[in-house]
Amino acid sequence: MAFINSDSVLKHYEYFEVIRGKLETKGAKLEQDLRVRAQSLQKDIAAYQQNANNLTQGQARAVEEDLGKKQQNLQLYQQSLEQEMSNDQAKMNVELYAKVTDYLKKYGSEKGIQIVFKYDPGSDVLYGGEALNITDDVIKGLNESYKSELSQPKKDSTSVPKK
Repeated sequence: MAFINSDSVLKHYEYFEVIRGKLETKGAKLEQDLRVRAQSLQKDIAAYQQNANNLTQGQARAVEEDLGKKQQNLQLYQQSLEQEMSNDQAKMNVELYAKVTDYLKKYGSEKGIQIVFKYDPGSDVLYGGEALNITDDVIKGLNESYKSELSQPKKDSTSVPKK
């Protein structure tokens, strides 16, 4: 039996830092895009409000309908971005879980460990003696494994096998 401090693993696992950074960068870009679209809509609304007195009732109604559609589209776009980010976060969590558990299976097999608990403030493990704490070893091993993955050449799925 052993345990890992999950907060420490997340803090020091280089792979997690990289994928979290990518997710944050993507989120910032999407947020900026949404902000630009919202500002554009606000400019259109302000222009309409300035020129409303110069429009006929029919023209005003048409512009209001168009602005309403644009606002609905912006809300739908925002919802789709939120869903996309949520899906990306879930995918990241699945990948992270798989990498950590795969490593722990190998580590456990090598060290004769049958079970590894996750230790954090929300876990059921209230205390674990330091002799059972394998956090540092796991972080070191995960980072070595990640560096090894990075140093291996990428497989090009678009290349045609040579005959």
